[in-house]
Amino acid sequence: MASNLLEGPIPQEIESLMSLRDFDLSHNKLSGPIPTQIGNLSDLISLILANNNLSGRIPLQICDLSLGNLDLSHNFITGDIPSELLNLSYSIKIDLSHNLLQGAIPSQFGSLTHLSILDLSWNNLTGMIPEFPFSVENLNLSINSLRGPIPDGLLHFAPETFAGNKDLCGSIQGFLPCPSSPTVNQERNSKVRHDLHVIIMVPSLLFFVSTSALVIFILFRQYRAQALKSDPSPTKNGDLFSIWNFDGKIAFEDIIKATGDFDMKYCIGTGGYGSVYRAVLPSGKIVALKKLHRLEAEQPTYDTSFRNEIQFLTEIRHKNIVKLHGFCLHNRCMFLIYEYMENGSLFYALSIDEESMELDWTKRVNIVKGVAHALSYMHHDCNPPIVHRDISSSNVLLNWKWEAFISDFGTARLLDPDSSNRTVIVGTYGYIAPEHSYSLVVTEKCDVYSFGVLTLEILMGKHPGELLSTLSSSSPSSVQNVMLNEILDPRLSPPRSRKMAGDIAFVAVIAFTCLRAKPKARPTMKLVSQEFLHIKSPISMPLHEMSLIELKNHKMFMCDESHR
Repeated sequence: MASNLLEGPIPQEIESLMSLRDFDLSHNKLSGPIPTQIGNLSDLISLILANNNLSGRIPLQICDLSLGNLDLSHNFITGDIPSELLNLSYSIKIDLSHNLLQGAIPSQFGSLTHLSILDLSWNNLTGMIPEFPFSVENLNLSINSLRGPIPDGLLHFAPETFAGNKDLCGSIQGFLPCPSSPTVNQERNSKVRHDLHVIIMVPSLLFFVSTSALVIFILFRQYRAQALKSDPSPTKNGDLFSIWNFDGKIAFEDIIKATGDFDMKYCIGTGGYGSVYRAVLPSGKIVALKKLHRLEAEQPTYDTSFRNEIQFLTEIRHKNIVKLHGFCLHNRCMFLIYEYMENGSLFYALSIDEESMELDWTKRVNIVKGVAHALSYMHHDCNPPIVHRDISSSNVLLNWKWEAFISDFGTARLLDPDSSNRTVIVGTYGYIAPEHSYSLVVTEKCDVYSFGVLTLEILMGKHPGELLSTLSSSSPSSVQNVMLNEILDPRLSPPRSRKMAGDIAFVAVIAFTCLRAKPKARPTMKLVSQEFLHIKSPISMPLHEMSLIELKNHKMFMCDESHR
C-alpha cells in the first residue's frame, strides 16, 4: 500500500493479519504512533513505514520479531534507540534515519552479525560511537551530535559517513585528530617494564601531549575565527550570490545559519537524492536548498547527477527553467541553491484536492505552454541540444503565480551529433518513451513523449497510465465512445467559455500527437511551442461531443524526418 495518500493512524487491528510477511506503508501521510500490535505479527520479515508523519517511540514489541528489513526513516519518531534491537539478529537492513531520535547508539548493535545496512543519520544521537566488531557494508551516522574518537574498525569508511558530528575526531579527512599522540599509543601497546619510573612518566607524558594538543586546537580555532571575522565579506548584508562561486566557505556558514544546521523544521521535502530546505538569507532573500545525501544514494551516480545539474543550470537561462543561484561543494556536505517556489511541485498540486482547485483551466493551459517553451529552448536554442530525460510532474515546480518551471537536471544529457547517444534507461516510470526501453538511444523525441504524458496528467488531474494502456492496445474500441469531458479532472467545473473549451481540446490534441508510437511521427518541441503562441481550436464543438479517438487521430501536425 505504499505511495498513496493514506492518512490517520495505523489501525491496531493490523494484528489480525497473522500470516503477514511483508508490510509496506511507505510514502503516505500516516500519523500517530506505531501500534504495538505489530509485535504480534510473528511471521513478519519486512516492515517499511518510511516517509510518513509517524511519531512516538519505537515500540519494544517490534524488537521481538525476526525482521530482515526494518525501515522507519523520514518520520518524527522520538526517544532513544531500544537496546532490545539486538534481538533482530537476522536483520540485513535497519534504517532509522531522518527522525528525532536521541540518546546513545546501543553497543548491542555489535551483535547483529548479518547486518549489511545501518542508517542512523539525521537524528540527534549523542555519546560515543560504539565498536562494531562485525563488517557492516553500508554505514551512515552523519548529521547527529556524536562525540569522541571514531573507532579504528570504522576508519575505512568515507568521511561522509560521520559528517555533521562536530565533536568527533579521528584520522579521517575533514576531522581533527584526537587529543593523543601516536607515540603514546605505541608506548601504551608495547611491553612496559614494571618500573615505578615508567608508571609515573606515562601519565605525565599523556597529560603533556593531551594538554599540548588542546592548546594547539584552541589556538587554531581562534586563528580561524579571527581570519573569518577580519574578512570583509559582503554576504552578511549584501547579495550572497555575487561571490558565490569565489568563496564557498562564507556561503557555507551563511547557509548553516539560515537552516539551523539543516534542522528538520526548515525541511520542506525529501527524496532519494536528499532533502530540500527553505532558507532565509542575510539579505532577506528566500531560497530553496537541495542537499545531497551521498551515503543514502549508495552509488557514485548521485554525485555525478549533482555535478551534472550544476553544469547545465549554470549555463542555460530561460524564464520557465528553475534558476540556480549558487552551489556549495563543501567536504561536509554538498548542496544547490535555487529560487524558491512557493507552490511546490506540480505533482503535489495535483495530488491535494485543495491545491488542485487553485489550478483552474487557465493556469493548467499556461503550465503546459510554459513547459513546452522551456523544452523548445533546450532542444533547439542550445548547442548542442539538451535532453532532460526525466520530464514528470515531480520535476515541474510552481511559483506563487502558478507559473511552471522545469527542474532537476541531474540526468540531463547533451546530444552529441558524432555519437550514437546510447545510454542506460533513466527517468520516471510511466513517462519514459517506449523506444528508449529497447533501443537505449536517447533523442529529443524522448522528451516529447514525456511531455505528452505530462500534458494529459495536467488535464486529467492524475497520471494517465490506464488511459494510455487502453489507447495503445490493439482494440481501442473500449474508448471509441469516450468523450473528452469524461477524462477531465472532475474536481474542476467544466470550462464555461467556448474559447477555454477550445484551448483544452487543442492541448489534448497536442498531447495525443506527442504520444505517437513512432518517434518520427511526433512533433518537435519547437513546433509545439510555436503552435502555442497562436492557439487555434482544432475542433469547433462542445467537449462532450469530442471523442478521444477523434482527437487522437486529428491531423494537427504533418510530422516527417525534417522535424526531428
